[in-house]
Amino acid sequence: MLVLGWYILVETGSVLLLTLLGSLYYVGTLIAPVLGMVGDRVGHRDLLAAMRFAFTVFSTIIMTLALTGHLAPLHVMIIVSMVSAIGLSRTTQDSARIAGALSGAGLFAALGIGPAYVLIVCLYFTATILTLCVTPPAKPHGRPSHKPGDFSTSSMLHDLKEGIVHAWSGPGMRAAIFVAFLVNLTAFPLTNGLMPYVARDIFHTDQTGLGYLTASFACGSLAGSITLSLMSGARIARLMIGATLAWYLMLLVFVEIKAMPVAMLCLMLAGMASSLSMTSAAVILMRTASAHLRGRVMGVRMMVIYGLPIGLMAAGGLIDMIGFPATGTIYAVAGFTAMVAIALRWRADLWYLHSPVNAR
Repeated sequence: MLVLGWYILVETGSVLLLTLLGSLYYVGTLIAPVLGMVGDRVGHRDLLAAMRFAFTVFSTIIMTLALTGHLAPLHVMIIVSMVSAIGLSRTTQDSARIAGALSGAGLFAALGIGPAYVLIVCLYFTATILTLCVTPPAKPHGRPSHKPGDFSTSSMLHDLKEGIVHAWSGPGMRAAIFVAFLVNLTAFPLTNGLMPYVARDIFHTDQTGLGYLTASFACGSLAGSITLSLMSGARIARLMIGATLAWYLMLLVFVEIKAMPVAMLCLMLAGMASSLSMTSAAVILMRTASAHLRGRVMGVRMMVIYGLPIGLMAAGGLIDMIGFPATGTIYAVAGFTAMVAIALRWRADLWYLHSPVNAR
């Protein structure tokens, strides 16, 4: 995403096309519930291995086009939309995101997009092999009433409906899904698809500076993950509320900053808050979902990522009209206000200590 985002921005000079590229990454999540259901039946290891092999194939196409001098922005848009069609979840570890942001941007700056994609292809292929090395569970997690390989249309539609209904059945899960949609709509666009624009047009830096900015957010995410792992007995729902509000406050500061070191600090704090917020939301969903439906519930959860392309495209138009600081302020204030509204609407389920999602 980092390499292709910079490529599109440099080749076209259009922030609108940059946000369109970022949006295309999430088009295919419409089928996420179906993939979650398939994972429940055939095994999540085999599904992840197939997805990662597909990433390898598509990255090889980009690498070949780049090395032969035939790569064009249209090719990137088409291939990215194909990649998104088999995307179920982003399983990359925060530590790898840090290394990827720094090494990928540095390699791109030094050698160009072709050699950078040689490394990307190798990493995807290695990920496929390592995924296949995982030992599958002795028994499938799907419902015992289904036979392996049972993919009749009526059976799959029944399972899909069951997963959607189950994900919407409890107030705790509904609140977590609303929070996930909100941050994808108003928070992630500022630090995700728009980061190449911020690096070049706000801080006037190159690909290496873009890598530092992206790695700062990833460092904060890693710190948040470690912090949460050390917090025994945390009130998960309360943590989700507090972390999300802190996330918006950090973004409100970030969009007004002109000094890159201070911006990197804000991104680190925002990344830490985002990790605490999103991990807490996932824990709420996994804690309240039935074991044999967890793949389908997380597939439904992935559908709310459609808030991100909506937010990205809207931000692209707003930036052209009122600039990045004003657009970022609108997003951060709107997100903060909506999060307060969610906390008040489901306060009995999210804030009270006796609620199931706050159990220790």
